[in-house]
Amino acid sequence: MAKFDSKSFNPQAFGKYVERIPKTRKNELIKSGVLKGNQEIRNAFSSQTGTAYAVLPMYGRIGGTVQNYDGETNMTAQSSTTYERGVVVVGRMGAWVEKDFSTDITGGVDFMDNVASQVSEYFEDVDQDTLLSILKGIFAMTGAKNLEFVNNHTLDITGEEGEKGYAGATTLNTAIQKASGDKKAKFTMAIMHSTVATNLENLQLLAYLKYTDANGVQRDLTMASWNGRIVLIDDNMPVEEVEAVEKSGTKGQANYVAPQEAYTKYTTYILGDGAIDYENIGAKVPFEMDRDPKTNGGQDTLYARQRKVFAPYGISYTKKSQAKLSPTNEELANGTNWELVNDGASTAANKKYIDHKQIYIARIISKG
Repeated sequence: MAKFDSKSFNPQAFGKYVERIPKTRKNELIKSGVLKGNQEIRNAFSSQTGTAYAVLPMYGRIGGTVQNYDGETNMTAQSSTTYERGVVVVGRMGAWVEKDFSTDITGGVDFMDNVASQVSEYFEDVDQDTLLSILKGIFAMTGAKNLEFVNNHTLDITGEEGEKGYAGATTLNTAIQKASGDKKAKFTMAIMHSTVATNLENLQLLAYLKYTDANGVQRDLTMASWNGRIVLIDDNMPVEEVEAVEKSGTKGQANYVAPQEAYTKYTTYILGDGAIDYENIGAKVPFEMDRDPKTNGGQDTLYARQRKVFAPYGISYTKKSQAKLSPTNEELANGTNWELVNDGASTAANKKYIDHKQIYIARIISKG
């Protein structure tokens, strides 16, 4: 058995220990409930033939025109469409080294607690960065059918003047209706930057959930709702600085460019429960230790690895621009690697695509 700081190291026990350590950083996207387990994905990558990428069948809904039952008309059978969905395993790893001398001069700080707490938070941050890259990628898709999703699931109000460029009373409802029409009730939560949340608070548009304590006193919880959707606040949501534009040309002429002050773009994501399929595929050796007694007077190195799948429902990962077996965050953010789930027909003209309204992922881009 490997040694950890001259003690026996059990990687399985360490893994469970890492999971028990309290988290301090807010990674609301990871904890929001949008992640849903998918047994088909787990089976695909847990078998002996499982690799780093798989194309899974996704069954379409039956449809067609109903026929008249009049005792004379023959029935015409219709078939459902089977779609294909590409999913990829995202592998990440890290290593950390601690010197024996560090423990000596700190009066015996518990190295296990210190490392475990940091590893847990580290990979939670890694997972959130992965999810944000995926969301950036699916909203960077191109092609006519893919743009139906991108355009209809994006409400950008930054071009509107004055207070209309900021999130307001009707913004959320407008965004989810634009995305999914009469299925807008499927959206259950919004994840936003604190600047956007503060703006909504100042407009008294956020309603904080309440509870009654043992003495019958009603108190506000820290969790809020906006138009009936739970609001999660996280400053890791995308922010973009837009530079000022100086006036040029003559107003009314083709060469006229209107002046524009600098401003900040904030992206708020609206999601439904289970909008993203998730499976922790695991690594052969998630955690292991290496003891080096001679370097720096003695030091221990912890190695950590993970393999996970994050697959947005209704969107397929194509792997068109991926250099190695595991995609980087830059590759996940590349719209070329994503497309709406389709039936895999050989020509684009003949492809049948999933209805974008069934995808409960949308975004609002605002000045605050």
